[in-house]
Amino acid sequence: MQRLVILVPEGENNLSSIVGCYKIFSRANMYWKESGRKPVFHIQLAGISKKVSFYDELFSVQPHTTIHAIRKADLVIIPSLNHNYHTAVEANGAIIDWIATQYHKGAAIASICTGAFLLAATGLLNGKRCSTHWSAVDQFSTLFPQVDLQADQLITDEHGIYTNGGAYSFLNLIIYLIEKYYDRTTAIFCAKVFQVEMDRHSQSSFMMFKGQKIHGDTMVKKAQEFIETHVQERISAEQLSSKFASGRRNFDRRFIKATGNTPLEYAQRVKMEAAKKMFEASRKNINEVMYAVGYSDPKAFREVFRKITGLSPLEYKNRFNNGR
Repeated sequence: MQRLVILVPEGENNLSSIVGCYKIFSRANMYWKESGRKPVFHIQLAGISKKVSFYDELFSVQPHTTIHAIRKADLVIIPSLNHNYHTAVEANGAIIDWIATQYHKGAAIASICTGAFLLAATGLLNGKRCSTHWSAVDQFSTLFPQVDLQADQLITDEHGIYTNGGAYSFLNLIIYLIEKYYDRTTAIFCAKVFQVEMDRHSQSSFMMFKGQKIHGDTMVKKAQEFIETHVQERISAEQLSSKFASGRRNFDRRFIKATGNTPLEYAQRVKMEAAKKMFEASRKNINEVMYAVGYSDPKAFREVFRKITGLSPLEYKNRFNNGR
């Protein structure tokens, strides 16, 4: 039997991702046992302390064991963190070292949501693809520039390292791992029992674009503000660079360095975010929204909208507008 270790880090963690992992894997084990097969995993919660409290001590977890008592794991799951990522990394040095050691001994590692901060702190993600919650993308990129962050991806799978996007999408990662370690039939069974939509690949439709503002380039910030307050206008990179008294090449270079996007990409994301809000909260039809965000070509609008959200404008409106 293989050993599955669900970590219980020190500090502010997300209890739901710990409990959810434990319940679904336990149910998969029971399903195999009921069909006359041996359970795949011996499941243990492990940390540094005997007891970890959550949500102002409203809840607490008492891990089965400590990480120091586990010499070899086969699959390690890192739960999500509740903000304060710097503090979490500093408080969990022993766990971070243990994760790296287990990976080099052959264990697979899976991080849930912002648990990617602990995983990235091991150095194991350098040069590899990774996903995390879309709201933490800027902080993650600043702390771990050597990681190939795939902000729109729901799940990444590379060299025995798995990561996933935000919040309760961790359920999709668990079903994905159930299929890997058990089989497709067991994954479908667990998806039905826990009512998890299978085979989701993107978190794009849930992302809210706020723009990378954690930088010190005053000119770029002014350009960002201009783009965000002129959503209805068609603005070219030439107009922007001229407006802020900068050569086009230098302007593009500074903008990309500060935001991670070209000026055109940034303007598209701002416009599509405005379009999403209109689809969610108004009765405007697709053409009305298109014109409101500065587009006149329906095909171009649809292509950019799908590229950014993973859905067509009509699909997005049908999914998120409760007045439909």
